[in-house]
Amino acid sequence: MLTLSSHVIIPGSELEITAIRAQGAGGQNVNKVSSAIHLRFDIKASSLPDFYKQRLLQLSDQRISKEGIIIIKAQTHRTQEKNREDALQRLKELIKKATKLTKVRRPTKATKGSQRRRMDKKTQRGKTKSLRGKPSF
Repeated sequence: MLTLSSHVIIPGSELEITAIRAQGAGGQNVNKVSSAIHLRFDIKASSLPDFYKQRLLQLSDQRISKEGIIIIKAQTHRTQEKNREDALQRLKELIKKATKLTKVRRPTKATKGSQRRRMDKKTQRGKTKSLRGKPSF
């Protein structure tokens, strides 16, 4: 079970968690212990509210397949339990990131005073640069 907020909960039956062998260095232990975790979550078949589903499917993330399945592979820790917690935490962060509404930026106009100050600085800078030239006799 994964709790996103007080009223949005993903039951454990919708999460498909499998243990696989981790990649990379680790000596002899890496070849016999399945410590990495593959987490699969089907967005379309989940019990999430429609708003969450739409936002997740619109998200352009490499972990979301074309069929609408989130696949997360966790293998940073040495133990299976920590990798399971890491995968669940990453799924939670992905869903929260997708549902976070961003503020709409409204373009503002520069004030008259700021425009005047900018132009004054430009003319002052131009005068400074013109004084660097060779003197004319």
